[in-house]
Amino acid sequence: MKHITGILLIAISAASFGTLAIFGRFLYADGLDTFTMLFLRFGCAALLMAIILLMRREKFPRGKILLQLIGMGALGYVGQSFSYLSAIKYASAGLVALLLYLYPMFVFVLSVIVLREKVTWIQTAALALALTGTALTVDPAGGQLLGILFSLSAALIYSVYIIVGTNVMKHVSSVQSSVVIFASAGAVYGILMGVNGVHLPTSNIGWINIVGIVLIATVIPVVTFLAGLERIGPTNAAMLSTLEPVVTVLLAGWIFGEVLKPIVMLGGGLILVAVILLTRGEMRALDKPADKYSIS
Repeated sequence: MKHITGILLIAISAASFGTLAIFGRFLYADGLDTFTMLFLRFGCAALLMAIILLMRREKFPRGKILLQLIGMGALGYVGQSFSYLSAIKYASAGLVALLLYLYPMFVFVLSVIVLREKVTWIQTAALALALTGTALTVDPAGGQLLGILFSLSAALIYSVYIIVGTNVMKHVSSVQSSVVIFASAGAVYGILMGVNGVHLPTSNIGWINIVGIVLIATVIPVVTFLAGLERIGPTNAAMLSTLEPVVTVLLAGWIFGEVLKPIVMLGGGLILVAVILLTRGEMRALDKPADKYSIS
């Protein structure tokens, strides 16, 4: 059940991350700027996870693992989000999203080179379907070279984050790692907020959306992703995460009345096929040891 649990955890993570753009849109409309939003997001998430850490009586990470977790937060999360937000200024949202979701391919290559992960035909087919589905889902348009470079940087940084996280999660729990990652990212954005100025929500609805972005779009997806990553590995986790843009598109259509084009629905269908293919492959892999001893 370890692999199936991992698949479910990554699926929950992707669905939760898919709400980030929705909450962000509401918060921008309520007067927040990027740095304040991200400081509140990561700062509040770090405080909540610290309370859970104390309640579970888990130890705070130390030594080399602590430094790696700080790097994942202060460099990985901050670098990825900064590159992504910078790319939006120079390229369309569709093109940026498409290039960002090249990261499963980067993870795939890095896993083979760095982690010596074995490649199966099911993983290769699922990756091809997921990337094709993502391209159709985000409906890309044009952009400047600088926007493309920032987008690729975001994808590459997130890929390295996942590879590093694969090793780190062998030594700490998802709660321990989340506390340090959130606190590190929050500290960096706190400094940037101090320089840029504080812009807090101007209404009660705004604060409700802050709660949403902390719990639904941060704590739940990061904790479940790290827990799932330890169970199914970086390549499978990255491919399953392509569910995120599907969730975002569906929510945008439901909440904001955005029209879902047939090509977008086709893209979402291909991603779902990739997930089903990957899941069936994992289940067959689990059945093989049992078949060895079965009588037929």
